[in-house]
Amino acid sequence: MGALSGVLAGFSALAVAEPVAALVNPQARPVLAVGGAAIDRTPAAVKDWAIREFGTDDKLVLRLGILAVLTLSALALGILELRFRRSGAAGVLLFGVVGGAAAVSRPDAAGPVDALPSLVGAVAGAAVLSLLARRLRSPGADHGSRPGDWDRRGFLLAATAAAAASAGAGALGRALRGAGSRDAVASRDAVVLPAPASPAPAIPKGARLRIPGISPFTTPNDDFYRVDTALTVPRVNATAWRLRIHGEGVTRPATLSYDDLLRRDLIERDITLTCVSNEVGGPYAGNARWLGVRLSDLLAECGVAPPSRGGPADQLVARSVDGMTIGSPVEDLMDGRDALLALGMNGRPLPFDHGFPARMVVPGLYGYVSACKWIEDIELTTFDAYDAYWVKRDWAREAPVKTQSRIDTPKPFARPKAGLVMVAGVAWAQHRGIDGVEVRVDDGPWRRARPAAEDSRDTWRQWSYAWQAPKGTHTLTVRATDRTGETQTERRTRTAPDGASGWHSVVVTVE
Repeated sequence: MGALSGVLAGFSALAVAEPVAALVNPQARPVLAVGGAAIDRTPAAVKDWAIREFGTDDKLVLRLGILAVLTLSALALGILELRFRRSGAAGVLLFGVVGGAAAVSRPDAAGPVDALPSLVGAVAGAAVLSLLARRLRSPGADHGSRPGDWDRRGFLLAATAAAAASAGAGALGRALRGAGSRDAVASRDAVVLPAPASPAPAIPKGARLRIPGISPFTTPNDDFYRVDTALTVPRVNATAWRLRIHGEGVTRPATLSYDDLLRRDLIERDITLTCVSNEVGGPYAGNARWLGVRLSDLLAECGVAPPSRGGPADQLVARSVDGMTIGSPVEDLMDGRDALLALGMNGRPLPFDHGFPARMVVPGLYGYVSACKWIEDIELTTFDAYDAYWVKRDWAREAPVKTQSRIDTPKPFARPKAGLVMVAGVAWAQHRGIDGVEVRVDDGPWRRARPAAEDSRDTWRQWSYAWQAPKGTHTLTVRATDRTGETQTERRTRTAPDGASGWHSVVVTVE
């Protein structure tokens, strides 16, 4: 029964924290605060391992892991409270202090007030544990009563009341939080994207290969990769959202609403994005049609000039509503490429998962130095003056996308029939473009693959190779050459600090 008391106390602590967090800061909920702090302090190699092993479920695994640790701790504290009075309750309070410290340490913290959900929840949990433990002790524990005597009826009533009150508190917290989420959903549902002043060029005939197993040229929104540090996806009300632009060299600071952006001349472009956490041959690349405001125009209107034209700022720091900071080279954003403050994705308002109401999209740069989602602040500064989130964690300050290629079909360990086998996949070198792709079978010579028609240098390019496959086990390897004449290197590197490199290979057995 002591273990059950501990679990009920832990449940009470988390439940009571819910409405407090809804009033203070939804991101200050204990599990989110501790999880976010854990992500902040996790070494890059461990993060890469988690992404590689669990993919987009990495955050769910983390949350479940935290809940498992809390449950085991609650069981132990419940037993401890029965043996040593007030020790278990003190342990619950200690967990509250840890949760409060984690909440205050987060980059999106509103201040010391963010500690309140964890602290108030811990006080409630400690009180519940003390109450239940008293009912489990014999009524005359200090006056010679028999061992094993305890107030069964009192414990049952107290446990039921604690569970009911906790469930009510949790429901209240979810209702308060849900109201804000419903407003955000309603604001997105009400968006009517205007026609672009500069539409995307038509995708050339022949850019989409009809080969089973190849990645589609345009990645559907639901299939587009998501890699970020947000344990829960922020749901931002577009009607209340504002974007602030300020900092060094900004002679005309601006604060813009969502409607302000919609009223501007919007451009539409097909752009491939790649995550720096993408291993060689990995899935974290996708191509979409983006609609948004040209960042260079927005910055120029605020008086910003790139360093090559005398501007004092060489770094743009974008801040997300969840506190993430991403630093981008100002020179790259204003060099003529289609760097966007995007509002739409594949003909729809941005999905919440991908940054609604607004995010950055910059061709040629890895996402961790360009693709700020749920953006709310743009500050112009210098690389010497400020290190953004990932740079503080030893990732490179500047990270152009490396030339890469991937075999989509046949899959690793496939068993195709002997004869004609279509080998196909995608290659990318955003803002440089793909010039050619080659395939090698085992240790044989490199053979030119057939590239699909090129849409633009900012999108990936499909390719295919017709292989007359003999029986046996074979290794297929691919490499690409970009428009600068650079062929992707064979040298394998890990994703940190500036993206993986190497040739992608698959082993198949031809029957």
